[in-house]
Amino acid sequence: MLAVTMRETGDAGVLAVVERPDPVPAPDAVLIEVAAAGVNFMDIGVRQGTAWGDMPNPKILGVEGAGRVLATGAGVSEFAVGDRVAWVYAPGSYAARIAVPADALVRIPEAIDDRTAAATMMQGLTASHFATDFHPTQAGEVALVHAAAGGLGQWLTQIVKLRGGRVIGRVSTNAKVEAARCAGADHVIVESEGNFADAVLALTDGEGVHVVFDGSGPATFAGSLASLRRSGTFCWYGPVLGGPGPIDIMRLPKSIKLGYAVFFDHIPTPALLRERAGQLFDWIAAGRIAVEIGGTYPLAEAAQAHRDMESRRTTGKLLLIP
Repeated sequence: MLAVTMRETGDAGVLAVVERPDPVPAPDAVLIEVAAAGVNFMDIGVRQGTAWGDMPNPKILGVEGAGRVLATGAGVSEFAVGDRVAWVYAPGSYAARIAVPADALVRIPEAIDDRTAAATMMQGLTASHFATDFHPTQAGEVALVHAAAGGLGQWLTQIVKLRGGRVIGRVSTNAKVEAARCAGADHVIVESEGNFADAVLALTDGEGVHVVFDGSGPATFAGSLASLRRSGTFCWYGPVLGGPGPIDIMRLPKSIKLGYAVFFDHIPTPALLRERAGQLFDWIAAGRIAVEIGGTYPLAEAAQAHRDMESRRTTGKLLLIP
C-alpha cells in the first residue's frame, strides 16, 4: 500500500510517499481501506518534532479518517466487512489502509458521505468539547472565535449559534471574511497582528465576550485576555504554535477562568465517542451544521497540503484522498 512517511523532523519536504506492507489487524482491531484522511495542525506538530518524539522515524503521519472495513481481527463483533467507519485518533492514517482498534471507531450513517465523515471527527469533536463541555455556551452569550474561517473555527461558530449564542469571528485576511460569515459569524474582525481587543469591546458595548476560543498562539494571548468580560472563560488550545509562557495566576484580570482544553477529555470512553460523534452526524444530516471541505489532495501531495495549511491561505477542512 502507499503511505505518507516522515524520514526526519523538518519542513514539509521531509514527507515522502512510500510503499509499505498492508497492516494486519490485531485482536480487537479492524483493517480499513481509507477513503479520506484528515489533515490537522497536530500532524504539522508531529512533523516538526513537537509530538510523537518516542516513535522512531520513518513513521506514517495522520490520525483521522474514514473508510470501509476490509477485515476484522479476533474478538471483533460490532463491525463487519463492508461497514463504513470513521476515527478521530489512529496514528498512521495518511495511508491507503490502516488497522484501528475497534473501540476507536464510529459507524458512519448512510446520510453522511466518507469525506464529510473524515472532515468531522477531529474538528467536530474538538468544537463539541470546547462549546458544550469545557464552556457550555448559553443562549445570549457572545463568543470570540479565532481563525473563524478555518475548519475548527467554522465548527465552533455553528455550534455556538446552535446553542443560541452570538459569534465575533476573527480572520487574518479579507479573503476569509465570507467563509466566516457563511458559518454564521455575526461580526467578523480582519486582523493578523493581535490588535483586536478594542474592536471586540466596541462590539460588546465595552463589556467584552463571555468566552474566547483561541488556538492562534502567543501573539493573541494578551488580546484575548483583554477581550473577556468579568468572569469570562478563556479556552486555550493548539500546542503547535506554543504557549503564552509562565502565567502569574494572581495577575489574571476580571476573575476570568483560563484553561487548556483537550478533546480527549470529551470522549474518554467508546460510548461517549460514539454518542458525541453521532450527535455531530445528526446535526449534519438535519442541515444544522455545514462542513466545508476546503481542499482535497492525493497522498502524493501531502507535503503541499501541509504547506497550504501552514500558509494560513486555506479555509475549511483539508483531506488526503488515497
